[in-house]
Amino acid sequence: MTESSKPFDGKLALVTGASRGIGAATAEALAEAGAHVILTARGAPALEQVEERIHQAGGSATIAPMDLNDSENIQKLAQAVAERWGSLDILILNAAMLGSLSPVEHLDPEELERVFKLNVFANQALIAAFDPLLRRAEKANVIGITSSVGGEPRAFWGGYGASKAALETMLGAYADETEHAGRLRIQMIDPGATRTRMRQLAYPGEEPESLKPPEAVAEFVIKRLLSDAPSGTRARFEHRGKGLS
Repeated sequence: MTESSKPFDGKLALVTGASRGIGAATAEALAEAGAHVILTARGAPALEQVEERIHQAGGSATIAPMDLNDSENIQKLAQAVAERWGSLDILILNAAMLGSLSPVEHLDPEELERVFKLNVFANQALIAAFDPLLRRAEKANVIGITSSVGGEPRAFWGGYGASKAALETMLGAYADETEHAGRLRIQMIDPGATRTRMRQLAYPGEEPESLKPPEAVAEFVIKRLLSDAPSGTRARFEHRGKGLS
């Protein structure tokens, strides 16, 4: 990608769950497109590997290892970003926990609480902490990674599906609340079957090579949701193909 073809040159992006899968691929694609990317996840070694790949490709990134279940960590990160950059242009809400796939009556209450804490509560905390920085940007984008089970209930997916349904409702409400500002665009993407660790946990007998790679989802995010996104503040997309479709 040439200097003239970097649409996010000078932009700042924050990607959660950026140590692997869709998060890592999206972070690398954003960096290739010119953005400085802040990478968050719990594991520092994996984040450092993503950061190194970005730097080797000529991009720019900063790692921020943290547990998003601790809202104090999120507040500290938002304060650090505000002091260093002043605003935030792109927020990718990707970090999530699958939890056990089981009948609703057998869901473990403690595990279900952990699923909601990361998939819903942590994302609300991120929005609350970074909303002022997003509003300071000339134009900001918030993208949440969702799932088909958030809108279409499926047997044994009650816990994870309920958390994604809650995320979609919350992001939809946030879109309505910020529409008057005309600066924030809130979008959700259901990536469909993708070659990720979470997919492998959910479907252990599936052949990974039969699925599209995370890079295909990242390309969709960059070229459709961010670069050529429709007007308006709320949209939900599904990525079912193996390429940019």
